[in-house]
Amino acid sequence: MTTGKVIQFRRGRHTVHPRHFLIEIPGVSGKEEAEKFKGKEVAWTSPGKEKKIIKGEIRGAHGNKGVVRAVFEKGLPGQAITTNVEIK
Repeated sequence: MTTGKVIQFRRGRHTVHPRHFLIEIPGVSGKEEAEKFKGKEVAWTSPGKEKKIIKGEIRGAHGNKGVVRAVFEKGLPGQAITTNVEIK
């Protein structure tokens, strides 16, 4: 099991995809390494008392620097940016 860091929503100039997030994985520096994580499950745990878990899946690499795209079953809150996720 690995951990990754939520960087940002996947977005364009005029649109934001609310269920798509960019995740940076430590030690992954290229597109080929990032593609190995494709299809893996991702889980974000809320920091509150209830400890809600929101699950998603890595769909592919984003760019050439080792960042991956993850699509979650429902959108993460804005506070999730810069927090960690578990990659199973």
